[in-house]
Amino acid sequence: MNETLSALDPSLRAMLLEELTSGNIDRANQLSVKPGQEKFVLPVTYSLIVTPFSPMTSWQRVAVVDDQVVGFIHANLDPNAAVDEYRACIWRIYVDAAVQGQGVGSFMIHAFSEVAAGAGLDRITVMWEPGLDSPGEAFHRIGFTDIGRTEYGEIIGALASS
Repeated sequence: MNETLSALDPSLRAMLLEELTSGNIDRANQLSVKPGQEKFVLPVTYSLIVTPFSPMTSWQRVAVVDDQVVGFIHANLDPNAAVDEYRACIWRIYVDAAVQGQGVGSFMIHAFSEVAAGAGLDRITVMWEPGLDSPGEAFHRIGFTDIGRTEYGEIIGALASS
């Protein structure tokens, strides 16, 4: 068993990552969040519309356990991006409320980190809005460190690629 899977809650060890498709986007749209987190998330289909998107650089996956979507990640992988923070950047990540804190987010982030390392990138980044119930604490637990702020005041975090 690989190291990432061994850290998961035992009930989630059969988790798989699948590309986001028309066959699973409805299930991704049904992901729920904990009270207070609503202000930090958008429905998956809406976030796809408002997030910078290029089919050539977009990395979109759903985490699936027993045919149930338990998480979604939308990242950008573009080693040639003009802005360093956007080269391997997580734009959106959602973990269903029922499985938060059980390793789903970490699993998706580390999978993206491995892809970024394979593309020759030494780190991945994520941006989040600070505040009560923001995802910042979860990102810090996974290993992200704050490296700056966007022009809009969002925190930029970085994690070394694995």
